[in-house]
Order: sequence, then structure tokens, then C-alpha cells
Amino acid sequence: MRTYYAHLAEQDLSRHKPSEHEDPQGLLYLMARYLEHLRVHHFSPQTVYTRSKMLRPFRSFCEQAGLTQARQVTRAVIFNYQSYLYHYRKKDGEPLAVETQNHAVSIIASFFGWLTKQSIILYNPASDLEYGRTSRRLPHALLSPAEIESVLNVPDLAKPTGLRNRAALEVLYSTGMRRAELCQLNKGDVDFDRGFVWIERGKGGKDRVVPIGERALQWLEKYLLEARPLLCSAVAEPAIFVNTKGVRVNPNRLGSQVRYIFRSAGITRRGSCHLFRHTMATQLLEAGCDIRYIQAMLGHSSLESTRVYTHVTINHLKLVHEKYHPAKMKQAGPAPNNGEQALPVDGATAVPVANPQAEFAFIAPGSAGTVSTSGHGSSNAPEATPGAAAPASVPDLAARAELLAALEAEALEES
Repeated sequence: MRTYYAHLAEQDLSRHKPSEHEDPQGLLYLMARYLEHLRVHHFSPQTVYTRSKMLRPFRSFCEQAGLTQARQVTRAVIFNYQSYLYHYRKKDGEPLAVETQNHAVSIIASFFGWLTKQSIILYNPASDLEYGRTSRRLPHALLSPAEIESVLNVPDLAKPTGLRNRAALEVLYSTGMRRAELCQLNKGDVDFDRGFVWIERGKGGKDRVVPIGERALQWLEKYLLEARPLLCSAVAEPAIFVNTKGVRVNPNRLGSQVRYIFRSAGITRRGSCHLFRHTMATQLLEAGCDIRYIQAMLGHSSLESTRVYTHVTINHLKLVHEKYHPAKMKQAGPAPNNGEQALPVDGATAVPVANPQAEFAFIAPGSAGTVSTSGHGSSNAPEATPGAAAPASVPDLAARAELLAALEAEALEES
């Protein structure tokens, strides 16, 4: 399957092919060999394209300093390039994110590491570099259920492209897949009977199967029956989501369209397709879903990458504050007695708290029965009804302080 990133990588590599008449120590010649090495060893087309895109400005930086050969690049040159990335400003006047700077330097280190292994240079000038410290900031770009619905209602369903966009948004929100994974979906990858989507060669070249909701399946089926035949008449085209030319939609174009839809819905916060992924994962966690299941759905190889979604939400913090803060207690009267009702979280039903020091426990919407709280030695707590859902307790504050690093890095790679 020829993907969008494969086309870009091949296009970039076709600009320069290694020639026997060139300097074998030249940066341009060696970078072309390095990218070819990546392709031969089955690195993904997106990886090849990203590394090519990151190496080009470094080569231009070296050439402006009069450095055309790899052996002329010293550790001081790498330090100067780090400083250049730090002071660089984008068109909007904003600096490069720390993650972007670190990513660019790590690719340069990988390139010179390869040169060292090939005995082209004697040592790696980029080894043991000190990378910039990344901050762990609280995410502010979550979408509320009302905002999700307003975004989903923006596309014009009278147009084939509008129906396609609605189906794409529904699939993104239901599955939490990445935009590149959505664009790579083929007609045989969706099991409408069992409600599964097969994601082939996702990030890291890993395959996975994720569930998809009934509503998303209905919109997808409506698009395939009514809109896709108008956009693409070629039977041989396997892609589910196609553009007006009848070929597979590319991720960058999809991201631009989703950003336009956000603006049309009155949402000005930064982000596009990845907001659906972040919101879906956070809402699952708040509803009591085990983080290991979220890890499997998102395709994270490490649980640490999924912990980015375990942040403390303002609803949970407000609940704890109103329950236990001394000022709140004095204003409301004496401390809560046994059997006092806990304040409910949005969309959840509160159960009696038998002990003032017990954790809050909630039943997710649609669950049957009551759930006992985990108090400290109290024997008056009601027992859980057989078949009831497991309680979704207030998140552990320490675990939920680990936040946005993996998500931002993932979003930067897709941008």
C-alpha cells in the first residue's frame, strides 16, 4: 500500500541520489545514503520522511558555516545548532517546542551514530548530548461532550465531502486512532458485524484491533453507500476515505479540514484530530475504564505513554475540595456524619459514604446496583449488589500529576 508518507519520502529522496562523482565525505551524499539505509531496513515511510525533513535544515546550517563534509562537524557545531534551534522563531513568532528541538537533535545524533558504525567518521560528535528539559503541563485542550457534538454537527451532510468528514470525525472520536491511521484505513479493515477496526502498521509498525461504536459504524456505512461512490468511481481504490480526486486523503489535508471545522464550531483552542484522541482517552478514564484497556486501544507500547491521560480533572478536584476543605466544612456546619450523601460527578450516581475519610465511589451511567466505598474500618457501608460495575474512585493525585509529555510529542510528530 502506497501511503502519503511513502510518496513524500520517495519524492524527497529523488531530489538527490548518491553519485560516484560526489565527495564520499559530503553531507548531502552521506545523508542520502543514511535515508536509503533506513528504507532498506524497513523503517516506516513516515520515519524516513521525518528524518529527511529534520536533516535538511541542519545541512543548510553547516553549509552556511562553510562545512560540507561530515568529518568537519564537531561537538561545538552541534552545540551551536542547538542554540540556533532555541532562538529560532516560526512564522507566527512562537519558538520551537522543546520536544521539537530535542527530536531534531536526536535525529542528528542518530545520523552521526550511523556514520560511526560505518567507520566513515572516527567518533560521534553528537553522542552524550544534553537535551532540553521538557515541562509537564496540564492539558487545557479537552473537549466537553457539548463541544464534541457541536463539532460533529458542522459538516454539510448535503455534500459528499461533508458526509465523509462527519464519518471521519465519528471514527476518530469513537476509536481514538491517529489521523495517519485513519487515512490508511482500507475497505476491508472494518468489521461491521462485530464492531472492530483493524489498524495495520500503526505507529511503530504495530498492528492492532480496536472497538468502534455503533453510531460511528452507522455514519461510516452511510458514507460508504451514499458519498464515497460520488467521490471515487475506481473499484481498485482500497482507501475508505478519499478526496475529491478519488485518491486516499492525506493526513495533513485532513488535519487542516478538522481545524476549519473546529473554528466553524466556535472552538479556538489549539489542535485538531489529536483532540479527539485525547478527549476519548480522558473520558474513558473518568468513566472508570482500566488504564490498561486504554493503553491497548491507543496502541501505546508502554503504560507510561498512557499515563499522560491520568491527569486530575477539575471536577474531581472540586469534589474533593467541597467535601474535605475545612473552610467548606465550617461554612456548611459540622463535619459530615455517617451516611452522608456524596456529591455526584457529571453523569455518575453518588452512593452513600459511611465514613468521612472514605474515598468517593460512583456508578457509571447505565450500571445497576450500588457500590460500597473503601472506608477505613467502617462496617456500615452498603455491600455491592451482585453484577454491579466496579467503582471509579477519585484518581490518585500523584499518578495523575504525570501529564502531557507523551501526548505533545505524539501530536508534534503528526503536525
